[in-house]
Amino acid sequence: MSCLTLLRRLGGCFALFLLLPVLGLAQTGKPELLLYCGITMVRPMTEIATLFEKRENVKITIAQGGSEDLYQSAKKSGQGDVYLPGEPTYRSKHLAEGLLGDYLTVGYNQMALMVQKGNPKKVTADPREMLRKDLIAIIGNAESGSVGKEAKDILDDLGIYPKVIRQAAYLVPDSRSLTNAMKKGEADLTLNWRATAFFPDNLGKVEVIDLAPKLAKPQALLLNQLTFSRQKELGKRFMAFTASEEGQAIFRKYGFLDNKTPVDRK
Repeated sequence: MSCLTLLRRLGGCFALFLLLPVLGLAQTGKPELLLYCGITMVRPMTEIATLFEKRENVKITIAQGGSEDLYQSAKKSGQGDVYLPGEPTYRSKHLAEGLLGDYLTVGYNQMALMVQKGNPKKVTADPREMLRKDLIAIIGNAESGSVGKEAKDILDDLGIYPKVIRQAAYLVPDSRSLTNAMKKGEADLTLNWRATAFFPDNLGKVEVIDLAPKLAKPQALLLNQLTFSRQKELGKRFMAFTASEEGQAIFRKYGFLDNKTPVDRK
């Protein structure tokens, strides 16, 4: 089994720390890139990476996990080339540390309520529905990933985050865990990145209830070059390919807004 296959299968930061020494010693005869990618964007980025590998005769390893966890992994290891978190505050939050260099916008994430297919509990387009006593709600952990942080921001704006946390059945680290819990019937409702509901294996199990854009603002997906990258020119070409029309078509296929989407930044 290749390092790439094993890393994708294991996932998370623990697997990353185990495999970094292997990655550093790999003798593939090809230039290599290490991409840190938030869970929600793994599917489009895997497809984009596969195309880029074939065209450039390179090897791309994808480390996936919660956006904050991934940044801390990159910081601790000092290895890697590009970093794609699930929303833009991970760049502004960590920029002063000097690890994040140039970046390109490669699409937009947007939050929505996620319910069981057919919306059997008649949930309306209001995050306050997470306080209904007749619903089992779950939420992302704001300390580990972008989906939890964005949920916190939305609920804080409404003044109900502490109440939702107290009432939630449990917290999970990332968007994939939220969707899997919904698919298993462990919850009736969550706040999740809307694109995940359009993945083929989720489409028949869950659906989204869109929120007003003023409440659930589209969040830019910023593909950052890491300043300690050993493959800066290759990394820039990969970033440009992801931001190109061909890469953006792949993002649209997986339910994301592309980087040409008009966004009200107020």
